[in-house]
Amino acid sequence: MMTVSESEEEESTTSTPMEVAAQLKRGISRQFSTGSLRINSGKSFTRQSSLDPRRNALRFSFGRQSSMDPVRRNPLDEPALEDELTVPENLDSTMQLLFMACRGDVQGVEDLLNEGVDVNSIDLDGRTALHVAACEGHIEVVKLLLSHKANIDARDRWGSTAAADAKHYGYVELYNILRSRGAKVPKPRKTPMAVANPKEVPEYELNPLELQIRKVDGITKGTYQVAKWNGTKVSVKILDKDSYSDPESINAFKHELMLFEKVRHPNVVQFIGAVTQNIPMMIVSEYHPKGDLGSYIQKKGRLSPSKALRFALDIARGMNYLHECKPDPIIHCDLKPKNILLDNGGQLKVAGFGLLRLSKVPTDGEKVKVSGDNIDLLNLYIAPEIYKDEAFDRSVDAYSFGLILYEMIDGIQPFNPKSPEEASRLMCLDGKRPPFKSKSRSYPPDLKELIEECWDENPVARPTFSGVIVRLERIVANCSKHGWWKDTFKLPWK
Repeated sequence: MMTVSESEEEESTTSTPMEVAAQLKRGISRQFSTGSLRINSGKSFTRQSSLDPRRNALRFSFGRQSSMDPVRRNPLDEPALEDELTVPENLDSTMQLLFMACRGDVQGVEDLLNEGVDVNSIDLDGRTALHVAACEGHIEVVKLLLSHKANIDARDRWGSTAAADAKHYGYVELYNILRSRGAKVPKPRKTPMAVANPKEVPEYELNPLELQIRKVDGITKGTYQVAKWNGTKVSVKILDKDSYSDPESINAFKHELMLFEKVRHPNVVQFIGAVTQNIPMMIVSEYHPKGDLGSYIQKKGRLSPSKALRFALDIARGMNYLHECKPDPIIHCDLKPKNILLDNGGQLKVAGFGLLRLSKVPTDGEKVKVSGDNIDLLNLYIAPEIYKDEAFDRSVDAYSFGLILYEMIDGIQPFNPKSPEEASRLMCLDGKRPPFKSKSRSYPPDLKELIEECWDENPVARPTFSGVIVRLERIVANCSKHGWWKDTFKLPWK
């Protein structure tokens, strides 16, 4: 059996004072919101003074865990509570109360309450004596606590109530008593990706309590929004609550997460982690305050040839990595300026891949189709094959890349000011291509030739991104050699 000192020693090695302080703050906030703690005239509240993080980092736990604790521990690993076990001397009044409630010691609980111990005082996880007694099935202790006006709907740090705990551990009579007194039972918080064994929790799993999400005007369902993760700004995509009962939405979430998890490249947006064991489910990635390439071009207009080439290389390198992913290549299918982000160092990163699901995973030389009816015909950069709902290969991304490179050089969208719908129809059905408006001397002929090859109507004629990189680097070298551009490839911090 684990002794109190061993339990404390174990916890002290895993919890820092700041972590304990944060846990205490969350528990206290939860109890204030549900009425478990009441502010008195002195503006004070009850807490575990002996476990105050300002004094030490010790933590004492016992008995069954909360029914909603995401860390599922094996009951066999819990220390047994023997009748002869006495209250440890280092426990303060709050923990003594919870300890007595856990043992089912009615007289001990009553004595402490009569001495003035707050019936609704909490431990570091926001649990009251009522929570603990309900988990252990001690009916008489529960009745005693209720007679002393224990908050029947108090919630611990995970949102669980005494009734939810009693139901979880199968104490039907106790559960019915709480329900007859008006207790509310929180809805289950299991997600479609919840695992039964804690060892199966993915390595990328984040604690949702570490995420601070603020609502931003203009954010629509399924898009990324700004949040803070442990003080760092991140982008968070939240699965809409209506999607949990939709298998297609869940599969799309899993698909995007699966792709995000496996990619690592300087020119691909960085995956940070996800929340899959708690509701709402989320995907978290790095945040880029400078926005996307589309907004950048709209603000700056036509880019200098040197910057356009540097940006083109960033995109090409990111896309070549996706296309060469082993064992399964990733076809973006939705490459456009809005899905290309600009970081603080002036480098571009490809994002938005995996949003259009393929009917199957492509292999080298194999053609595929987009799953479902999620093709956006207003997307200017969509390849004719996808637009016509035909089978396609990775060359569709080269087509989109050609249009993006054109936009960087000319400073306007293809066929502007025509509507996106009309421009897409002209390019995908009529085979038209936008005219080059920039003067030919402002960029080398090789660049125009590359663009035209990328948006060729015949997919076979389009270059691979490995070939695009070679050609772009050759163009840069030639421009530098002949001194055509004084600002060729300046470092972003100069």
